[in-house]
Amino acid sequence: MSAVGSVNVLDSAVQQLDEAAELIGLEQGIHAKLRKPKRALIVSVPTRMDDGSFEVFWGYRVQHNMDRGPCKGGIRYHPSVTLDEVIALSMWMTWKCAVVNIPYGGGKGGVVCDPSTISMGELERMTRRFVSELIEMIGPEEDIPAPDVNTNDRIMGWLMDTYSMQVGYSVPAVVTGKPIAIGGSLGRAQATGRGIVFVAREALRTRGMPVEGATAVVQGYGKVGGAFAELFADMGAKIIAASDITGGVINRDGLDTAALTAHVIDTGYVRDFPGGDAITNDELLAVECDVLVPAALENVFTVDNAGSVQAKMIVEGANGPTTPEAHRIFVERGVFVVPDILANAGGVTVSYFEWCQGLQHLFWTEDEVNRRMESVMVNAYNEVYACACERKIDMRNAAMAVAVGRVAEAIRLRGIYP
Repeated sequence: MSAVGSVNVLDSAVQQLDEAAELIGLEQGIHAKLRKPKRALIVSVPTRMDDGSFEVFWGYRVQHNMDRGPCKGGIRYHPSVTLDEVIALSMWMTWKCAVVNIPYGGGKGGVVCDPSTISMGELERMTRRFVSELIEMIGPEEDIPAPDVNTNDRIMGWLMDTYSMQVGYSVPAVVTGKPIAIGGSLGRAQATGRGIVFVAREALRTRGMPVEGATAVVQGYGKVGGAFAELFADMGAKIIAASDITGGVINRDGLDTAALTAHVIDTGYVRDFPGGDAITNDELLAVECDVLVPAALENVFTVDNAGSVQAKMIVEGANGPTTPEAHRIFVERGVFVVPDILANAGGVTVSYFEWCQGLQHLFWTEDEVNRRMESVMVNAYNEVYACACERKIDMRNAAMAVAVGRVAEAIRLRGIYP
């Protein structure tokens, strides 16, 4: 979703950068460089359909910045993918990698399509053609894709195979989020959701609130939101409402997350879950709770609904769920917001671990992956929280100050070629 009403997601991303630049006194030249992506590719993706006809899809790959290392970022398949959206998401990936201090810059990609209307064979042919158009742009030392909205480990396996066939040998480190059997990392599937749990736990701690008995609401009960809900419930929290694009369910005594996940796997959606009462997505965002986790797409919170949010804390599982105007309303109302670039960085952190394992051909246990990721996420949260307290600013501005400052330092040290 590049826009909701008059809200453009790229405008939001640039505005966040501009505010951080002013906050840290960023030099004009570095600021100007970071406002634009390093490279953007638009390709057509001709695909043979099952009936023998051809359909041509639009595809994008954007590399925002490489000053701290190769680009990293997912590929999404969605009807609403636009170039503006992909540029914004690549920019957020730059900050996300910097805020958790892993040596990547930001990249992002997407194909304009509706995967629900495409057969598995058509999806594979489309993916392989798209990857073939990106061959000169991606690689383990340049740009490493990963799963995102409507893409998964199987699609990443096709990506790895297509790239490997082009270069003539197997290159597992060209992509992360791939199946375990071909070089994927243990712990990757739940990494983003688990990272949100670690950050939510730390946020509750610093706000003097216990996890045990904390009430949570999840908007977007997919692979990220669902993983968060189950893991957070295992820590003693109570998930009282959840939703997906089809609608939601609420039970103030707590939803059985294992049963809800089984229901979603069986039916494909949250609605009609017998363990609670029906609720709309709009109603869900206004439910009174301790922790609200938006884990779907961008621009969920706008100037129109931010005033009705009754959560004490928002932990952003999705990328860009809050518009700048909505964020200002939350700050004025005292809603504690843990921003996306910090909250959902568990996925890219474990992707980094997978990349390292692929380059070394040396693999870690799941416990080791989870422990290392917890250490990264907790350290990053504490650094951002300390910045927020020291500067007396909100967590989003603090996270941006930390992230942009690290990227700017790399640019200063490297200089501008020539």
